[in-house]
Amino acid sequence: MHTVSSADGTTIAYNRAGSGPTVVFVPGAFNDAATCAPLAEQLQGRYTVVCPDRRGRGHSGDAIAPAEAATYTVQREIEDLDAVIAAEGGEALVFGFSSGAILALRAGVAGSRITRLALYEPPFAIGGLARSNQDDLPERLAALIADGRRGEAVGVMQTEGIGLPAELVEQIRQSPMFPQLEAVAQTVVYDAMITRSPNVPTPRMARLDIETLVLSSGESWPRLREAAKALPEYLANARYVDVPGGADHGIPAEATAKALDAFFRA
Repeated sequence: MHTVSSADGTTIAYNRAGSGPTVVFVPGAFNDAATCAPLAEQLQGRYTVVCPDRRGRGHSGDAIAPAEAATYTVQREIEDLDAVIAAEGGEALVFGFSSGAILALRAGVAGSRITRLALYEPPFAIGGLARSNQDDLPERLAALIADGRRGEAVGVMQTEGIGLPAELVEQIRQSPMFPQLEAVAQTVVYDAMITRSPNVPTPRMARLDIETLVLSSGESWPRLREAAKALPEYLANARYVDVPGGADHGIPAEATAKALDAFFRA
């Protein structure tokens, strides 16, 4: 993997392959570089594809100590993305998935060198997606992390932050994958902050002139799809594309790559 240092000294690791215009992939909650790898592989024949581990995941470090998780700001991860873009040529096409899509959009608003944005099912509280009234969720999660209650933080994020049924969360807790989720538990604070209530597009997002493609799948969770379809109405220069496949908030790699290639090359 390649590495770069972010503004606060955090080492951000990423995979790079292919050649052509640079596309950086920003995954969502509980995700790492592997999440978007199948999609990146579909595009690497025409693009330089860059799949980072967001801070606190995979091979990336994190300058924020567990006891200080509450000090996180979204600007930290915007700086992480900026460091990767700077290391890979100074500007990039950016694909964001789920909460990573909201992070990517915030980066665009903050002035990151993004030439075009593709947002896959960003979970904004619009278009029928339930709004959370739990303004204190990031702080409660940070307190759990500071107390060393990582497994509990994972469960709270899954039920309250993502909205998974309690019985499914319990099944996950008993599964072999749960230790992997505990290992990145601190990062739930970060995604909870990115999607913090009221979690609606801001006026600055509405004025953003970066060309933006919003994607969703007809087989995804209905309210997420409704939110994605509604988002272009809130943005100055965005349109929506429906892709086939992608059950349960998954990314259908081949169909999504085809839509991205058409958008990036237009």
